[in-house]
Amino acid sequence: MNIIIQSSINTLKKSINLLSTLSNEDLSNHSVSPYYSCIGSHIRHILDFYDCIIEGIESKFIDLANRKRDERMHIDCDYTLYHVERIINLIEKLENKSFTQSYVVSDDLGLGKTEIKYSLGAVLAQANSHAIHHYAIIGYIVDRLEIPILDKNFGYNPTTPKSKANLN
Repeated sequence: MNIIIQSSINTLKKSINLLSTLSNEDLSNHSVSPYYSCIGSHIRHILDFYDCIIEGIESKFIDLANRKRDERMHIDCDYTLYHVERIINLIEKLENKSFTQSYVVSDDLGLGKTEIKYSLGAVLAQANSHAIHHYAIIGYIVDRLEIPILDKNFGYNPTTPKSKANLN
């Protein structure tokens, strides 16, 4: 299996592991400052990013600002779990795609929408890094809510030195 596909799947499986330990109340808890976001909103955001990629593959135009924003994922662990598994299944089906094929990716970088050429591999690698970044935020939230995470690597970029991340 392509390393980009496998990495994305491995990263997304961390959502499955986390969701299996949470209650709906944990998933939707907005009490942690400074942003008062919930775990569910971050998982939904990760899945939105992948959905945008998958939806743009046939047209070779990926609009990262055209997100579904399904807020039910903020409150329902089972529903969110279903969508994580759906995205994993769709990513697995990308195995036969060319990862060097050029795509136009549209996004709003803060000054309005812009279009950038990416390869499929590059935009999927960005989605994987983006997911890990949101896992770090989720890690902060679960720490403040005193919810244990069994995965010591949750939210850490693979390039983080193990000694600095206290992952030994």
